[in-house]
Amino acid sequence: MSQSHQQASLPGCPSCEEPLEPGDLFCGACGYDLSAVPAPPGDRPTVAITVPAQGAGAAAAGGPVEWPPASVTDSADVPAPTHRPADLPGVDSGGKPLPTAEGTAVRYDEPDAPEAASGDFELAAPDPRAAEHATAGAVAAGAKVCVACRSGRVDTDGYCENCGHAQPRERDHMEQELGSVAAVSDRGLRHHRNEDAFAVSTTALPDGSPAVVAIVCDGVSSASRPDEASAAAAGAANEALLESLPRGTHPQQAMHEAILAASEAVNALAQEPGQALEHDQHRHQNAPACTLVGAIMAGGLLVVGWVGDSRVYWVPEDRSHASARLTEDDSWAAQMVAAGLMNEAEAYADERAHAITGWLGADAYELEPHTASFKPDRSGLVVVCTDGLWNYAEGAEEMAAAVPSDAYERPLHGAQVLVGHALDGGGHDNVTVALLPFAVTAPGAGSA
Repeated sequence: MSQSHQQASLPGCPSCEEPLEPGDLFCGACGYDLSAVPAPPGDRPTVAITVPAQGAGAAAAGGPVEWPPASVTDSADVPAPTHRPADLPGVDSGGKPLPTAEGTAVRYDEPDAPEAASGDFELAAPDPRAAEHATAGAVAAGAKVCVACRSGRVDTDGYCENCGHAQPRERDHMEQELGSVAAVSDRGLRHHRNEDAFAVSTTALPDGSPAVVAIVCDGVSSASRPDEASAAAAGAANEALLESLPRGTHPQQAMHEAILAASEAVNALAQEPGQALEHDQHRHQNAPACTLVGAIMAGGLLVVGWVGDSRVYWVPEDRSHASARLTEDDSWAAQMVAAGLMNEAEAYADERAHAITGWLGADAYELEPHTASFKPDRSGLVVVCTDGLWNYAEGAEEMAAAVPSDAYERPLHGAQVLVGHALDGGGHDNVTVALLPFAVTAPGAGSA
């Protein structure tokens, strides 16, 4: 753009508003240097939030609508384009999306607690598990079908070419069945992403007997990168157990070491590449964090370990026997109950109930892994879950009632039913559950 073009476009002196002639280098009235073009404003131009329907203003006032002049013009005196709300997403002064229209779903970590902002949006697509399968021939063979319209093809960016809906991400719903252990994890109905993670595996002890492992982790939503924290913790704990159990390490000691390994993996996320952790003075500020709970079935023992408020329940195969919760929460509510200041019903009804007092992360003051070992005298089902499930089945008997009667024989189906139980209850949080059938041989069974 030439200098003379800028000068010719000036309607008047920027200083005294004296009319100018083409080619003037200085204002004849005040001497203002016209070559010094003021810098454009740093903020965004004002965007109209509402635009009257065409013709409405003229009918009301008896003449054309008096629109205000555009706040910015280019070098040819062309007004800046008018934006309607549907043309582009609105943002506030901090660059964050403006609130959507009334009636749009809002994401919550808990029913009354807003989830930490992360730049993602709630998907409007329906629950993919409830959608009908696409009709044959609706899309090209082998192409992925949209979960919303069930007819459009999904492009490489993950959007439907027919209706434009974003498709669920891989972690939105995960299932795995491995021998006698199964796990299911779901994003839920309120969260914009799944911040839970799990790992299930089987291995052999030195004597050749089997060992079954289930690890479930729940990312702390108020922390940064909670989804990465839960995935790192679950993977590290599982790997540690697969290394230590075949060496003959006692399962309870192996669980303790696995929790420490998981903690180290989460701590590492707070360290910037190439920067020594001990020299990072800000690594504790909103560091990635998660909770962890795990169970091991090996050598006739059931070993559990945890940090945080995810839980393990025991549901006997014979439902005439009592169920039990095998873990104690690291939470504000549990502390109030333990101190005798509230009963359990009062504590968990308080809005502070889910404030955790123990977690994995660089900002944890002191890591205190909890482990416990049990020797069941009868067969049963081990339920390992996050609070996304037990919020809807808190007591041991409530959990037992939610577990389907055939879950012992069909653990994957049982886990699916339990996730559905949480979704039917509101699905306010991510939901993850692993089921481990624990078999106890009756005395004398197998003898000649």
